[in-house]
Amino acid sequence: MGAYPQTMYFVGLNEPVGQEVSLKGLTVEGTLPPEVRGSFYRAVPDPAFPPKFENDHTLSGDGMVSRLSFNADGTADYAIRFVETARYLAEQAAGEARFGRYRNPFTDDADMAGVDRTVANTTPVWHAGRLLMTKEDGRPYRVDPKTLDTLGSYDFGGALKSETMTAHVRIDPATKELFFYGYEADGLASKTVSYCVVGPDGALKSEQWFDAPYCAMMHDFTISENYALFPIYPTTADLERLKAGGEHWHHEPELDSWLGVMPRYGDVSELRWFKGPKGVHSYHMMNAWEDETGLLHFDACLNSTNAFAFIREPSGIHIQPWEMQGALTRWTVDPKADGGEVQESVIGPPGDFPVIPAASQGRPYTHGWMLTMNPELQGPPLAGGPVGAMFNLLLRLDMRGGPPQALALPPMAGFNEPVHVPATDPAHEGWLVTIVDQQIGDNAFLHQAWVLDAANIAAGPVAKVTIPHRLRPQVHGWWVPQAQLDSAA
Repeated sequence: MGAYPQTMYFVGLNEPVGQEVSLKGLTVEGTLPPEVRGSFYRAVPDPAFPPKFENDHTLSGDGMVSRLSFNADGTADYAIRFVETARYLAEQAAGEARFGRYRNPFTDDADMAGVDRTVANTTPVWHAGRLLMTKEDGRPYRVDPKTLDTLGSYDFGGALKSETMTAHVRIDPATKELFFYGYEADGLASKTVSYCVVGPDGALKSEQWFDAPYCAMMHDFTISENYALFPIYPTTADLERLKAGGEHWHHEPELDSWLGVMPRYGDVSELRWFKGPKGVHSYHMMNAWEDETGLLHFDACLNSTNAFAFIREPSGIHIQPWEMQGALTRWTVDPKADGGEVQESVIGPPGDFPVIPAASQGRPYTHGWMLTMNPELQGPPLAGGPVGAMFNLLLRLDMRGGPPQALALPPMAGFNEPVHVPATDPAHEGWLVTIVDQQIGDNAFLHQAWVLDAANIAAGPVAKVTIPHRLRPQVHGWWVPQAQLDSAA
């Protein structure tokens, strides 16, 4: 293709930018809390070249890693660079796209066979002094947290055997261990899943493999204090479909969902499967935790089908985004049982990008935040992101049953996923940092970083930074305190 497709994935806020920049000394308006001293890393898909196929989409874009740093002098710096994956370098050498359909190597140029085709565009992960850019179809790439130089594909010093690593890891707040998994661990459309534990020193301590009920898109998982939980939803891959040049993912509404549970330091032979409802899907989990009776609760942003049109439509599911049903949903199981069915209850509104304090990971928690759409918006939402519309309402949820708080944006404005910054005072809920995009003219946008009091989001930003450069929507982000960056350096 000679130009980018004029579809929702490549126009407006989603228009490719593809520029590496470094901006120093940006002005911070308002009062920057002293704890907000560090760097906010974001994963931004941005294709360096027009795709080979018209029906390509946002999530195929080359990975860019951006860093917004809040400095000791009260200013901010912004930088963004491509992750120089093997795929990116191969296409740079040719001056054009060489890789085909999303996660289908059978549609690549023939001489690209065997080249690592991950774009490392989903989540920046910080652990043990290392910054990894992840995408669930391959191994991560390590990036220098200061210069954003790409340091190469990362396999934990040769210890990782899985071909893939999830973009959604979990870090235990007490042990500082990192827990992750990789699906399609031994090849395309495989049911094999790897389950890995990394020590606080960054060394891979264990890697075990098991088979899921079917090959599913396992975008996220959770841990509790004593268990690892693996959700399976019926967005499935098929090798013959891939060989025929088809889509990696189809959604199958007639299939059951499942929740796999095992002791987090146990053997995969102890994994037990609990059946959930048919046809549902979730991209992101808020938390998992055990109550005083020993029951295990799993909280996820659950939808009646897959949220992405580029998956629904090839599956023959033709509905509008607002026709999907969804809610923050709790599945409860007895982890000591041999299996059974999940007990389901609705605990919050529809939406996505749930956030909790890192200290609450895997524990009973009192509050969290998520993004949703404002049902009272008087005007159009901002078009952008992989779903086609940006979230325009930020919620603080009281998990004990108290009333929620909300921060609404005006028409043609949207939130990117926030990150949580802990406060020094444990009685303070800390801060949220998020990028807000607003369309202010014909293909003209204002991009700002907002710092919010996490306990009082309705008051609006206590500080904000305007970024004078065109931004594309992020997928996920990660906050790294300055003390940790200094220690790693």
